[in-house]
Amino acid sequence: MARYFLELAYKGTAYSGFQIQDTGTTIQSAVENALQVIFKTPFQLTGSSRTDAGVHARQNYFHFDTDLEIAERHVYNINAVLPNDIAVRGIRVVKPDAHCRFDAVSRSYRYTIYRFKDPFLVDTAWLYPFSIDIAALKEAAVVLMEYKDFTSFSKRNTQVKTFNCSIERSEWIEKDGLLLYEVCSNRFLRGMIRGLVATMLKVGRGTIGLDAFRQIVEAKDCSKADFSAPAHGLCLESVSFPEGFFC
Repeated sequence: MARYFLELAYKGTAYSGFQIQDTGTTIQSAVENALQVIFKTPFQLTGSSRTDAGVHARQNYFHFDTDLEIAERHVYNINAVLPNDIAVRGIRVVKPDAHCRFDAVSRSYRYTIYRFKDPFLVDTAWLYPFSIDIAALKEAAVVLMEYKDFTSFSKRNTQVKTFNCSIERSEWIEKDGLLLYEVCSNRFLRGMIRGLVATMLKVGRGTIGLDAFRQIVEAKDCSKADFSAPAHGLCLESVSFPEGFFC
């Protein structure tokens, strides 16, 4: 039996999240259904990074085991069955013990904000038409690099053993009229990036200062953070694995 990694991209607007659940159609259920249609047998997929309802991804992964011989040419067939908002980018054989979640070394996300009404950004960015002190916003992003414990930015009822994350990059960028928050870490907590974005915007709006922002981080209390940033502005940009992992 061989293990395969399946790379995909998707627009999460119409889905109840990445992983199968009882609340509606998910990315996983759509992909499993497509594979079953093509290969006439059920598949059980393991996901790399769980994205919430409405969150998008330019790159995410599943892995699965099968006795069937699956080749790159099957990508076309699978995409023909999948809905238009999900695309398989590739399928490759990996080592039998390779794990798309536990072997990943980092994930990179981008949160997109636009300042003026634009019908082409409605589903993939957050309209935020308020004045912002960009310099203060950028300072808040840099402050996050000093910390490891992000309990304050994890939503309640999450089953994790630790709230520690190693953030490698945290930066606000202005590009093509958009305001982008780009962040890379070894792991993220439930709701973490949306909490970071909304709370940093309070710094940018002058509602709180940098000292108060530090106090929110250090409080280790999620009731202190702001989680109002909507899901549709968030996109998983990439999942990284150790060098030589796919050779």
